[in-house]
Amino acid sequence: MLLSEPYWDHHIPLPKLGPLHSRLVTAFVALICFINSYDGDFVFDDSEAIINNKDLNPDSPLSNIWKNDFWGSNLSSNSSHKSYRPLTVLTFRINYLLAGGLYPVGFHMLNITLHCLISVFMVDVFAILFGGPAQCGRGVILNLSPKASFLAALFFAAHPVHTESVAGIVGRADLLCALFFQLSFLVYCKSFQGGDKKLSVLCIIGSILLCAVAMLCKEQGITVLGVNAAYDILFVCNLNIYELGQRLLSRRKSADIGELVRNGLLMRLAILFLVGSFLLYARWRIMGTGPPSFTEVDNPASFAENILLRIVNYNYYYSLNAWLLLCPWWLCFDWSMGCVPLIKSASDWRIIWPLVLWCCLIGLVSQALCSQDSNTRRVGFVIAERVLYLSSAGYCLILAYAVGYCSLHWRKHKRLLRAAMLMLLCVNVARSAQRSQQWRSEESLFTSALSVCPLNAKVHYNVGKNLADRGNQSAAVKYYREAVRFHPKYVHAMNNLGNILKERNELQEAEGLLSAAVYIQPDFAAAWMNLGIVQNSLKKFEAAERSYWNAIKFRKKYPDCYYNLGRLYADLNRSVDALNAWKNATMLKPDHSLAWNNMVILLDNTGNLAQAELTGKEALKILPKDHTILFSLANVLGKQEKYKESEGFFLNALKINSNVASCHGNLAVLYHRWGKLQLAKKHYELSLRLDPNAPGTKENYNMLKRKLEQQHKTV
Repeated sequence: MLLSEPYWDHHIPLPKLGPLHSRLVTAFVALICFINSYDGDFVFDDSEAIINNKDLNPDSPLSNIWKNDFWGSNLSSNSSHKSYRPLTVLTFRINYLLAGGLYPVGFHMLNITLHCLISVFMVDVFAILFGGPAQCGRGVILNLSPKASFLAALFFAAHPVHTESVAGIVGRADLLCALFFQLSFLVYCKSFQGGDKKLSVLCIIGSILLCAVAMLCKEQGITVLGVNAAYDILFVCNLNIYELGQRLLSRRKSADIGELVRNGLLMRLAILFLVGSFLLYARWRIMGTGPPSFTEVDNPASFAENILLRIVNYNYYYSLNAWLLLCPWWLCFDWSMGCVPLIKSASDWRIIWPLVLWCCLIGLVSQALCSQDSNTRRVGFVIAERVLYLSSAGYCLILAYAVGYCSLHWRKHKRLLRAAMLMLLCVNVARSAQRSQQWRSEESLFTSALSVCPLNAKVHYNVGKNLADRGNQSAAVKYYREAVRFHPKYVHAMNNLGNILKERNELQEAEGLLSAAVYIQPDFAAAWMNLGIVQNSLKKFEAAERSYWNAIKFRKKYPDCYYNLGRLYADLNRSVDALNAWKNATMLKPDHSLAWNNMVILLDNTGNLAQAELTGKEALKILPKDHTILFSLANVLGKQEKYKESEGFFLNALKINSNVASCHGNLAVLYHRWGKLQLAKKHYELSLRLDPNAPGTKENYNMLKRKLEQQHKTV
C-alpha cells in the first residue's frame, strides 16, 4: 500500500534550499547561538565531573572509567550517583590529553561542534518523520519533506533550552547520547530501504550497537529502542492501532496476525524488546543492583506525603518542562528545592496545568495512533521523550507541522506567517546567545538565577559559595543564611556557613550550625570534621576527638581529618598519637604538605632530630619544591650543625619564595652560628625589611652588630 505524498513541499513558506545548503544553514544557526560560550570557564557541575574527577588524569588507569560513575566515584560506593557514562568521561579525558591539562576552551568547542552536528542530523530525522522513504513488503513511503524538516531543524538548532547542554561542559552526556540516538534511529530506518535482506539485518544490528553506545554516554540512550519500535509500527507497517485493536477485540478475520509475522514486524519488535531487557539488566548489574540514593533536596516531590501528591507533582514538573519548550525565557541552572513549591492539596490552582498537559498529549497520541489520515499519523510519538534536549525535537516537529497546517489553510497570510517564523527564530537565537553568555562564568550563571528562582535555596547557596571562593566572605554569609532560611535542613549551606563563622571566630554559632547539620545528616563526614575543628578551638577536646572519629567512620579515606586529628593530639601533648594521625594522612594523600611539615616540626621540637631529618627528606622525594618542608628540614640540619647542607635547603626554599621573613631570619641565625657574619647581617636585614616585628630577629641582629663592632675594635 502506497501512502499519499505529504503537502509540505508546496505550501510551507520557506525559500528553496538544496539539502547541502539547508544543512550548512542549520549548522551556522546552531553555531551563532552558542559560539560565545567557547572561552567560558568550568562552571557548576563541571567542578565535580571534570576538575575534581581523577579519571581524567592520564596517570589514572584507563580501566577506572569503566568502574567509576560519571563523577569519578566507585559505583559500589554508597555515595555514588550511579550515573554510568564511561564514553562521555572518555571524551573528557581525550580533551585533557589534547590540551595538556584542564583548559576549558577545548571542552567547550567540542560541545558546540557536537550540537552543530546533531542539528544537521536533525534535518534527516525530521525528514523521515515527515514522510521519508521506507519499505514494508508491498509498498514504499514516498518523498522526503525538505522544507518541513529544514524548518524543524532550525528551531531545534536555536532553541534556548539547549544552552545548559551546550554551554555547560557536563551537558556533553546529553549531546553524545542525542548524537548516537539519532544515528541508531537513522540506521534502523535505513534497514527498510531497498530489498537487500542482508543489508537490513546489518542495519538492525548496527542500530542496536549504536543504542548501546548512546546508553554508555547517558542512560536515556536506551529509549531509542522504543522510538525505533514506534517508527516500525506507525511508519513502516502503517498500522492503525485503534483499528487493529477493534479487530482483535471483535475477533474479525481481517485482523490477520499472520501478516505481521510475514512482514517481520513481530520478530523485529521481539528483538528490540529482548535487547532492551538485556541492556537494562546489564545496567542494573553495573549499578550494583541498587538504585542511587536521593535526598529531599534533590527531588522534593519524591518525599511528598502520599503517592497521589507525588504523582500530581511529577506531572506538574512535566508541564513546567513543556512550558520551557514553549517559552524558554525563564531558565535556571537548577530547579530543585524551593524553586518550584510543591502542590500539597487539590485546591491549589496549579493542578490545572498537569491536566492541560495530558489533554494535549492524549490528543497527540490519539492522532498518532488512531487517525485515518496516514500523513497526520506521522507526528506525535517523539513528544514522549523525557530527556529535555531530545524532547525539544518533538516540540520542533509539532511546531513545523503547525506552520505547515497554517500555511495550507491561511494562504492569504503567507507573508505574515513567514515574518512570524523569522521573528520567532531570531528571538530564539538572541535568547540562546544571551543565555550562553550567562553560562560563561559561575558568577553570571548563579546571579542570573536569582531573578528566576528567588525562593530556591540552592541558588542562594551557589551564589554564596561563588562569593566565598572569590574572597568575599561577608557577602557570602548573607546568601548562606538565606539558603538556610529557605531550606532549614540544607546541611551543605549550614556546613559552609559554619566554616566562615569559624574563620571569623564566631565559634558558638558555628558549633550550633555544624551540630545541626550532623544531626540532620549523621553521615555528613565533612561537617563532622569541621565541627571537630570548632570544638577544638573551644577547648572541647573530648568532643572534638569524637567528631573527628565520626568523620573517619563515615569516610574511611579522609586525609584532612587525620591531619586535624593530629593537630588535636599535638595540642594535648600526645605526640605519638599526633605522629600516627599525620602518618595516616600522608599514606592516604602522599602530597599532604601540612601533615609532612607538622611531623618534621613535632620531631624537631621533641628532640628527635635524626628522625625529623629522615622524615623531611622522605617528604621532599614527593614534594621537592615545597618551601615549607625545605625550611623545616634546614632548621633540623642547622641544629645538628650540618651547616653546609642546611644552607642549601634554606637557599632552595628562598629560590621558591624569597619573601618569607622567617626563612631569611633562620638562615641568618645559621650563618651567625657558622661564623659567616656578613652573610648573617645581610639576611637579618632582609628579614627585618620584610617583617620589622619578626620575633627574636631584632635581638639577634643587635647581638650580631655588637659582635661585629667588637671585631672591628680588635682589628
